[in-house]
Amino acid sequence: MSSHASDRARVIPLRPVPARPAEPPKAVEEPPAAPREPLWRDVVGDVLRRERLAQERTLKDVADAARISMPYLSELERGRKEASSEVLAAAAHALGLGLADLLALTHRRLVRPAQPRPLRSRTAPHRTEASLRSGSVLLAA
Repeated sequence: MSSHASDRARVIPLRPVPARPAEPPKAVEEPPAAPREPLWRDVVGDVLRRERLAQERTLKDVADAARISMPYLSELERGRKEASSEVLAAAAHALGLGLADLLALTHRRLVRPAQPRPLRSRTAPHRTEASLRSGSVLLAA
Protein backbone atom coordinates (compact mmCIF):
# COMPACT_ATOMS: atom_id res chain seq x y z
CA MET A 1 0.00 0.00 0.00
CA SER A 2 1.50 3.27 -0.96
CA SER A 3 0.90 6.49 0.83
CA HIS A 4 1.61 9.93 -0.46
CA ALA A 5 1.99 11.31 3.07
CA SER A 6 5.37 12.60 4.20
CA ASP A 7 7.42 10.72 6.80
CA ARG A 8 7.93 13.95 8.75
CA ALA A 9 5.67 15.04 11.57
CA ARG A 10 3.97 18.38 11.29
CA VAL A 11 5.03 20.82 14.05
CA ILE A 12 2.58 23.46 15.16
CA PRO A 13 4.18 26.15 17.38
CA LEU A 14 2.28 26.97 20.57
CA ARG A 15 3.37 30.60 20.50
CA PRO A 16 4.09 32.71 17.46
CA VAL A 17 7.79 33.31 16.91
CA PRO A 18 8.50 37.03 17.49
CA ALA A 19 9.93 38.95 14.60
CA ARG A 20 13.46 40.26 15.05
CA PRO A 21 13.67 44.00 15.62
CA ALA A 22 15.38 45.99 12.90
CA GLU A 23 17.73 47.74 15.35
CA PRO A 24 18.63 47.00 18.97
CA PRO A 25 16.78 48.99 21.62
CA LYS A 26 18.64 52.00 22.92
CA ALA A 27 20.13 51.60 26.38
CA VAL A 28 18.65 53.79 29.05
CA GLU A 29 21.32 55.49 31.12
CA GLU A 30 20.87 54.81 34.79
CA PRO A 31 22.18 57.14 37.44
CA PRO A 32 25.33 55.86 39.18
CA ALA A 33 24.57 53.71 42.19
CA ALA A 34 25.39 55.05 45.62
CA PRO A 35 28.44 53.43 47.24
CA ARG A 36 27.43 50.33 49.15
CA GLU A 37 27.75 50.39 52.92
CA PRO A 38 30.10 47.64 54.12
CA LEU A 39 28.53 44.91 56.20
CA TRP A 40 29.65 44.64 59.82
CA ARG A 41 30.67 41.01 59.39
CA ASP A 42 32.86 41.89 56.39
CA VAL A 43 34.71 44.62 58.27
CA VAL A 44 35.16 42.55 61.46
CA GLY A 45 36.38 39.61 59.41
CA ASP A 46 38.86 41.81 57.56
CA VAL A 47 40.21 43.18 60.86
CA LEU A 48 40.58 39.66 62.29
CA ARG A 49 42.38 38.40 59.18
CA ARG A 50 44.71 41.41 58.95
CA GLU A 51 45.64 41.12 62.62
CA ARG A 52 46.26 37.37 62.31
CA LEU A 53 48.39 37.80 59.20
CA ALA A 54 50.29 40.71 60.77
CA GLN A 55 51.18 38.38 63.64
CA GLU A 56 52.16 35.69 61.10
CA ARG A 57 49.83 33.17 62.72
CA THR A 58 47.89 30.39 61.07
CA LEU A 59 44.13 29.88 61.09
CA LYS A 60 44.67 26.67 63.05
CA ASP A 61 46.77 28.39 65.71
CA VAL A 62 44.25 31.17 66.30
CA ALA A 63 41.23 28.84 66.10
CA ASP A 64 42.78 26.50 68.67
CA ALA A 65 43.59 29.39 71.00
CA ALA A 66 40.04 30.75 70.63
CA ARG A 67 38.51 27.26 71.01
CA ILE A 68 36.51 27.59 67.79
CA SER A 69 36.75 25.47 64.67
CA MET A 70 39.19 26.41 61.95
CA PRO A 71 36.50 26.40 59.20
CA TYR A 72 34.30 28.68 61.33
CA LEU A 73 37.15 31.14 61.90
CA SER A 74 37.84 31.10 58.17
CA GLU A 75 34.20 31.90 57.45
CA LEU A 76 34.31 34.73 60.02
CA GLU A 77 37.38 36.22 58.35
CA ARG A 78 35.72 36.04 54.93
CA GLY A 79 32.55 37.71 56.22
CA ARG A 80 30.41 34.63 55.60
CA LYS A 81 29.23 34.25 59.20
CA GLU A 82 27.82 36.71 61.74
CA ALA A 83 29.59 35.94 65.02
CA SER A 84 28.21 36.29 68.53
CA SER A 85 29.92 38.61 70.98
CA GLU A 86 31.32 35.57 72.81
CA VAL A 87 32.97 34.23 69.65
CA LEU A 88 34.31 37.67 68.73
CA ALA A 89 35.76 38.07 72.22
CA ALA A 90 37.38 34.62 72.02
CA ALA A 91 38.90 35.37 68.60
CA ALA A 92 40.11 38.77 69.79
CA HIS A 93 41.69 37.30 72.95
CA ALA A 94 43.40 34.62 70.86
CA LEU A 95 45.02 37.46 68.92
CA GLY A 96 46.05 39.28 72.12
CA LEU A 97 43.27 41.86 71.81
CA GLY A 98 40.34 42.72 73.99
CA LEU A 99 36.85 42.93 72.57
CA ALA A 100 37.04 46.73 72.88
CA ASP A 101 40.29 46.69 70.85
CA LEU A 102 38.63 44.66 68.10
CA LEU A 103 35.66 47.03 68.05
CA ALA A 104 37.93 50.09 67.96
CA LEU A 105 39.94 48.67 65.03
CA THR A 106 36.69 47.84 63.23
CA HIS A 107 35.38 51.34 63.91
CA ARG A 108 38.52 52.86 62.36
CA ARG A 109 38.04 50.74 59.23
CA LEU A 110 34.43 51.89 58.95
CA VAL A 111 35.03 55.62 59.32
CA ARG A 112 37.96 55.93 56.94
CA PRO A 113 37.46 55.39 53.23
CA ALA A 114 38.49 51.97 52.03
CA GLN A 115 41.97 52.12 50.57
CA PRO A 116 43.78 49.14 49.12
CA ARG A 117 46.75 48.19 51.25
CA PRO A 118 49.99 47.04 49.67
CA LEU A 119 50.85 43.40 50.11
CA ARG A 120 53.54 42.76 52.69
CA SER A 121 56.48 40.53 52.18
CA ARG A 122 56.62 37.65 54.65
CA THR A 123 60.25 38.45 55.39
CA ALA A 124 59.94 42.22 55.73
CA PRO A 125 59.75 43.56 59.28
CA HIS A 126 56.38 45.07 60.11
CA ARG A 127 54.32 46.30 62.98
CA THR A 128 50.88 44.93 63.77
CA GLU A 129 47.86 47.14 64.23
CA ALA A 130 47.84 46.04 67.86
CA SER A 131 51.42 47.23 68.35
CA LEU A 132 50.65 50.59 66.78
CA ARG A 133 47.90 51.56 69.17
CA SER A 134 48.48 52.94 72.62
CA GLY A 135 47.56 51.16 75.82
CA SER A 136 44.07 52.64 76.02
CA VAL A 137 41.24 52.53 73.53
CA LEU A 138 38.95 55.49 72.99
CA LEU A 139 35.63 54.92 71.28
CA ALA A 140 33.86 57.82 69.61
CA ALA A 141 30.25 58.33 70.61
